[in-house]
Amino acid sequence: MYMEGNMDPFASFFGGFGFDFDDGHQRGRGETPRGADVVIDLWVTLEELYSGNFVEVVRNKPVFRPASGTRRCNCRQEMVTRQLGPGRFAMTQQQVCDECPNVKLESEERLLEVEVEQGMKDGQEQRFVAEGEPHVDGDPGDLIFKIQTRPHPRFERRGDDLYTNVTVSLSDALTGFDMEIEHLDGHKVRVQREKVTWPGARIRKKGEGMPNYENNNLFGTMYITIDVDFPKKEFSEEEKENLRDIIQQESKFKVYNGLDGY
Repeated sequence: MYMEGNMDPFASFFGGFGFDFDDGHQRGRGETPRGADVVIDLWVTLEELYSGNFVEVVRNKPVFRPASGTRRCNCRQEMVTRQLGPGRFAMTQQQVCDECPNVKLESEERLLEVEVEQGMKDGQEQRFVAEGEPHVDGDPGDLIFKIQTRPHPRFERRGDDLYTNVTVSLSDALTGFDMEIEHLDGHKVRVQREKVTWPGARIRKKGEGMPNYENNNLFGTMYITIDVDFPKKEFSEEEKENLRDIIQQESKFKVYNGLDGY
C-alpha cells in the first residue's frame, strides 16, 4: 500500500508541530530553474566613456524550438511512504518525472544596443534580462556586458581625472608658450605658461577630466606633464658662449637674491 502527498501518515501524526516531512517537490515549489548568466567584456574607447554612446552588438543566442516526440521533464525527488504492517511504515525516496513536449536547440541572431553611459568605469555592467543561456525546463539567464576601456594614445584615466604629456621646445620651456590640447570630444583646452618650465612640470586644468558617473555635471581634473625637447643640433662656439652668459647671469641673480640651491 502506497500513500503520497497529504496522505502521508507521519504528516498526520506530527503536522503543525514544526516537523517537515514534506517531499522535495513541495519544498522546491515556486523555485523556477534558471539558465546560466553570460558575461562578456565590452571594450570601449575613452571618447565613448567621456561623451556616452550606444554600441550595437550581434549576439548568436541559443534558443529552444519545438520538436517531435516527448521527453522526461521536471524531475524531482519525492518521499514515498510504504506500510509494512499495522502501525509500521517505511519511507523511501524516488525520482518522479513528468512528460513534456520535446525541444531542440537552435542558434538565433539578435542585434542588441548597449548603452555606454558617461563616466562609466571598468567593471561596471549593463544587463540584458533573459538574454543568457536557456534552460530547458525554466527561464533563461541574463546577458551581462562588463565595461573595459581600450588604451588611449594620448590620455590615461585615473578615476575621474585625466593624465597626458605634451612636449615643448627648449626655447618655449625657457621663454613661455601658449598652446591648445584637443580633448576627447574635440573641444580645445588652452595651456599657457609665461615663465620657465622645467622638464616634468605638471599643469592642472580643473573641470577638464572625465564626467562623474553619478553626476555628469561634475568633471575631474586634467593633469598635463611637460616634456622638453632639447635641440639635437651642434652649437657654434659663439652660441655656446652666449648660452653660458645667460646661464651664469641667472645663477648670479639667484645668489644675489638668496635663492641659491632652489
